[in-house]
Amino acid sequence: MLDCGIMFPDPDMPGVDLVLPDFSYLKENADRVVAVVLTHGHEDHTGGLAFLLRDLEVPIYGSALSLGLARNRIDEAGLSGRAEYVVVADNERRRIGPCDVEFIPVTHSVPSAFALAFHTPQGVILHSGDFKLDLEPVDGRRTDLARIGALASEHGIRLLLGDSTNAEEPGFTPSESTVGTTMRRVFLESSGRRIVVACFASHIHRVQQVVDAAIHSGRKVATLGRSMGKNVELAKRLGVLNVPDGVLVDIDDIDSLPDGQICVISTGSQGEPMSALSLMATGNNKRLQIEQGDVVVISAHPIPGNEWSVGRVIDELHRRGAEVIHSGSEKVHVSGHARQGELRTLLSVARPESFIPVHGEYRHMVHHASLARSMGVPADSVLLCEDGDAVRLDERGLHRDGSVPGGYLYVDGTVGDVGHGVLRDRKALAEEGVVMVVVTVDLHKGTLSGSPQIATKGWVHAPEAEALLDEAGKVVAHAVEAAMADGARDSEVLCRHARKALGKLVGDRTHRRPMIVPIVMVV
Repeated sequence: MLDCGIMFPDPDMPGVDLVLPDFSYLKENADRVVAVVLTHGHEDHTGGLAFLLRDLEVPIYGSALSLGLARNRIDEAGLSGRAEYVVVADNERRRIGPCDVEFIPVTHSVPSAFALAFHTPQGVILHSGDFKLDLEPVDGRRTDLARIGALASEHGIRLLLGDSTNAEEPGFTPSESTVGTTMRRVFLESSGRRIVVACFASHIHRVQQVVDAAIHSGRKVATLGRSMGKNVELAKRLGVLNVPDGVLVDIDDIDSLPDGQICVISTGSQGEPMSALSLMATGNNKRLQIEQGDVVVISAHPIPGNEWSVGRVIDELHRRGAEVIHSGSEKVHVSGHARQGELRTLLSVARPESFIPVHGEYRHMVHHASLARSMGVPADSVLLCEDGDAVRLDERGLHRDGSVPGGYLYVDGTVGDVGHGVLRDRKALAEEGVVMVVVTVDLHKGTLSGSPQIATKGWVHAPEAEALLDEAGKVVAHAVEAAMADGARDSEVLCRHARKALGKLVGDRTHRRPMIVPIVMVV
């Protein structure tokens, strides 16, 4: 199994904290799952392990950093005893189950990322992982195109699965090191002022460049946010992050330093409601209060769907007198994914017999498939797949082979799966509101024991709609009485009549469809 990630909820998933893949196929075939191999340490590739390990106990292969980042979440879930971690090095080749798996270095926005070459009886299957072709990476570790070219020459690559995230974007993705140049300039121009930089906690290369800019401008560095502190400590211990002694200080000690000697690296670049940066923006962060003249750098681009949240945070920071620098105003962020020029380069080096675009929205994969065809991959050997599609590679080539369950599980707090029905109800409540009607009946006499009581939330303001609510009560009373006159005595049947009558009135009078909740009480 390659990677095990999570998705973050879309705006149309109210109350959902995260989205998991449907593990039912893996559970049914648990005896066939021999290992999980990780391409890199981002949450969308490792975050699901803490949930998978509740049902499957398998070894996890990856770089020391990828395993360390994954382990943080697994330990938090109390599942450390069910995980076996196997550290692999660059260009190492391991026998895992029926395959020889080769871990090929690639450059991404988290260190120690891999492309994976599966040496199988049907030839080499290459998965690019998330990658870019950065010629000046922060740590000097470049995507190993030479090894990919050697595989293509020596064995041939029968199938390439390629990262499609930036397949719509022409040209080449700028080097991560360009951000460092911008950071140094921003720091020097902000002399005498406090600087707060928000970025992804896993983006160790970005953190390294912020640390370097801070040192260059004579500043101490403090971290803010639990994941940022843990990841910085992990990266330092593994030698992935270089921070000289005396540079890191505790966030609680920064008040003793002059403003011009302070740099805080924080979480919250996506405007997450309870993140360190969001709490700073609203004045609710106990560790740090934003003050007039502070400089806040948001060193990330909003993930699609997060634009509103990030914009709200920027507005609140400005209200507190901060200067806010973001990717729309300065080059403080670059993508970790390859654009069209790099994707073409990989295709020309790998020369695959067949191709499947992966990792991206559907439109990204459509563009990547078109790109592969333009690079000479036969049209009938390019498959555009969606979640759950099964494919087979055999002597006849690559072809579709049915499907497996590929849906989502929606996690809300500690609730495992809230389900589509709950999401549908939540959207109805958010968009149309709810109308509740309580009817008290005497089943023996077949009469009402008082007038129906109607309450609303998010539909109409009750004091302004008394006439409408009175009419609704009468309509429900008439419907329930008529049903009992016809012999109905089951409370579920009476609820159905009340819902139908009230729903018709609400629709006719207001042209809206709030959730109708009838309650029949028997005396």
